[in-house]
Amino acid sequence: MERRVHPALARVVEARRGEPRAHPSTQGIEQRRAEFLSDPLAQWAEPDPMAEIRAVELAGRAGTIAARLYVPTTLQGGGLIVYFHGGSYVMGDLESHDGVCRRIAQHVGVRLLAVDYRRAPEHPFPAAVQDAIDATRDAHRRRAEFCGPDDPIVVMGDSAGATLATDVAARLANEPEAPAGQVLFYPTLGPQLMTASAQEFRQGFGIDLDHLRYDYGQYLQGHDPMDPWVSPLFAREIGAAAQAIVVIAACDPLRDEDVAYAGLLEHYGVRVELLEAEGMIHGFIRFGGTVPEVLAILDEVSGHLHRLLRPS
Repeated sequence: MERRVHPALARVVEARRGEPRAHPSTQGIEQRRAEFLSDPLAQWAEPDPMAEIRAVELAGRAGTIAARLYVPTTLQGGGLIVYFHGGSYVMGDLESHDGVCRRIAQHVGVRLLAVDYRRAPEHPFPAAVQDAIDATRDAHRRRAEFCGPDDPIVVMGDSAGATLATDVAARLANEPEAPAGQVLFYPTLGPQLMTASAQEFRQGFGIDLDHLRYDYGQYLQGHDPMDPWVSPLFAREIGAAAQAIVVIAACDPLRDEDVAYAGLLEHYGVRVELLEAEGMIHGFIRFGGTVPEVLAILDEVSGHLHRLLRPS
């Protein structure tokens, strides 16, 4: 089946394939983070208004973890989304995903807590995983502050942040703090990158494979890449993990491995919804301010998430 890039993204893909971006080894990390934040596709001129946006500090084993609580203008029941941003474990922060978090909170109608976990290379694996787990645990302990004392919590993320969400769902599966669901936008599932889609879309489709491999090196710094907390496709004890919504981008080098992970969850008895965003590339959810079709996809996923939080 031939997959075509959405017309709104075709020129960007063509330009990035014709003139590849500088290899990350030639740039300083702060420069890369600034470019990620200022990506023209990822700007939101009119982000969704919120009733309240509040800075929060969560308890972590290595110290406090910065977070941001989004309260939508209209609440449609109880619940809390704990969100982990993408950025290949080295980029991204609360600002880079502000528009995304606002949109999801507003259209699901629940509060959203965005987590500013530690990033590599300053803080290599397992710092980000530890922060994600600790943040979710603390959010659970403080549910009465963030939502309601008995409200469900769903973990959610995109790219590297989606992988952190899978780690949280697996690690806390049999604990009191276990989330009620996990929502995964195109997770990065390890540095192996050997699938057909990885070869077909290896450069220019939102993430370049040689860049991602470099970032994994910055993140792992010698740690075993086969560790299931790094590469969830090697996980074997996920049968008790929360039900999942897995969203894949049709023109993403990670598409095939994301489909495989959805299949792995199903194999171990986890209920999974697999949704494909036609014509989209890796990282597309940040483009809602410039590509209207992205908003429709986010709103569709929000509808699925609404049903996950409030099953009939």
